[in-house]
Amino acid sequence: MSTTHPRAARPALIIGSVAIDRIATSVAESGDILGGAATYASIAASYFVPARLVGVVGADFPKRFMQRLRRHGVDLGGLQVDPAGKTFFWSGRYGENFDRCENLVTDLNVFEKFSPVIPPEYSDSRYVMLGAITPALQHQVVDQVAMGSFVLADTRGLWIQVARPDLERLLPRVDLFVLNEDEASELSGERNLIVAGRYIRRMGPRIVIVKKGSHGSLLFHPDGFFALPAYPVSRLVDPTGAGDSYAGALIGYLASVNRTDFAALRKAIAYATACASLTVESFGVNRLSMAGRETIDLRYRELVKMTRI
Repeated sequence: MSTTHPRAARPALIIGSVAIDRIATSVAESGDILGGAATYASIAASYFVPARLVGVVGADFPKRFMQRLRRHGVDLGGLQVDPAGKTFFWSGRYGENFDRCENLVTDLNVFEKFSPVIPPEYSDSRYVMLGAITPALQHQVVDQVAMGSFVLADTRGLWIQVARPDLERLLPRVDLFVLNEDEASELSGERNLIVAGRYIRRMGPRIVIVKKGSHGSLLFHPDGFFALPAYPVSRLVDPTGAGDSYAGALIGYLASVNRTDFAALRKAIAYATACASLTVESFGVNRLSMAGRETIDLRYRELVKMTRI
């Protein structure tokens, strides 16, 4: 799958989990599918720039999954393959309204001892996404990237609960911090998301984005505040990976224009929203992977049209 990238584009470096998932809903089951935060993010980013992936898999990782990533031009030079272990496996079941997911199986396998190493050939990466790995591992990556790199960090509610000191030390080291509304409220102690976003910015990151799921997202930037609704999806199949696709598209678009100003962030959020909307329309990465850049551009234009007054 070839994509023509703009001349200003810089590669996006993405660090996180690569997994085998098995997902059930009230109407269907997926079987074993390609999953993991870095997987969704890399595919989304690849529509805008060359994507570089750092992660780990086991000897059981299917060749067809590797081939799908390569079809998107994802550079797998940073993907460690442990011949003695198994790939991170996760299984979950969503309720009828997709409002919560029951965790059925979480086998970390080789991911349990994952230590991210940035290959020398990735040293020129200036746009970096830290998937929701532990804050301690996120610190390891920041220690390895070049001075002046633009770093986006994602997180999980679990890290706010069990690794808050490490997370708080990380925030001043990143440029863009992305989290969902529950995480924002828990981290800030504020139920009002406007207050929460401003509070988290004071904790260190220059830019904060609070995702509100089907209600859109909020941008807190030094130059202003911006809100965008979600793209109106008529058929929700599987919400897994939507947030990772969102973050991958964010870093990918910013790298494609080599800018992080307020105007660039607003456009990045619209593209991220478009990619997330595609992700939820199928199990796993299938819809996002098959959609193509034209479909993403179309949804971007529709978002612009529906939010213009």
